[in-house]
Amino acid sequence: MKRRRVIQALAASCLGGVRAAERLEAFGIDYVLASALYGDLSLDEVVPELARAGVLGLDIWGKPHGTQREELDQMGVDSFADLLRKHGAKLHVSTRYPLGPFGLRDEMAVLKRLGGKILVCGATGPKDPEGGAAKRAVRGFLEKMEPHADAAADHGLVIAIENHAGQLLSRPDSIRYFAEFNRHPALGIAFAPHHLHRQVDEIPGLISALGDKNLPFIYFQEHGVGSKKKVEKEIELEQLPGRGKLDYVPILQALRDINFTGVAEIFMHPTPRGVPMLGDAGAITDKINESKQYLDACLAKTS
Repeated sequence: MKRRRVIQALAASCLGGVRAAERLEAFGIDYVLASALYGDLSLDEVVPELARAGVLGLDIWGKPHGTQREELDQMGVDSFADLLRKHGAKLHVSTRYPLGPFGLRDEMAVLKRLGGKILVCGATGPKDPEGGAAKRAVRGFLEKMEPHADAAADHGLVIAIENHAGQLLSRPDSIRYFAEFNRHPALGIAFAPHHLHRQVDEIPGLISALGDKNLPFIYFQEHGVGSKKKVEKEIELEQLPGRGKLDYVPILQALRDINFTGVAEIFMHPTPRGVPMLGDAGAITDKINESKQYLDACLAKTS
């Protein structure tokens, strides 16, 4: 009997290894589409682009980056749900920086009604802490976030906090402490490599430290001067994957190594904020698809 159990355990272990290998072999990235890239274009123009972009769903943004979240309020949840159904589309993310991490309760109810999964916002606390200050601040922030994460879990949602420049999670120390101290399954990081442009070499290691459980969302955006000042359009577009200097192969390798199951968003900031990335919705989606092709080529170089 002991011998049989050993053989069964070994067989199960081997089968588990095979299944793990199959999952890794089939590894891919699920994308969402940021309405902010379409600026002030209407939801009637943006929602049909989800199919052309081949994404999992929409990430809806409000002012100053886009006008679609305000339009949702104007048209009503039921009418927006009808629009999504008409185009076979889904809402997956609501990005709500103006609400802050402690002001998301009402948005949770809206997102749940629409079948969404992730709320993205920024953090509160000291600016750019490092070392012991980062450790204390991250611990304190996570304690304050616990009831809000509980509420998100009750709605079947996850709150993703961006590692935004000039905020609590802007430096590698804070990100690592978040990975160490966060225990809530409904709380994670919206990982933004473009805010780590001075620590590019640390990005893969930070992804590894966070692991899949702390990483529900990642931006594919490169730091660029066009995000803050008016430049020629081709320079502004260098924020998109494949058009700048950032090598995405190590980033995608790190995501593959943690068997990333979250969502990714190809992103950039038009200048001024709130204008469409390009002149019409179709042209914007074409550029997003070009970046997806580049990222697919990078992913093919991972193992």
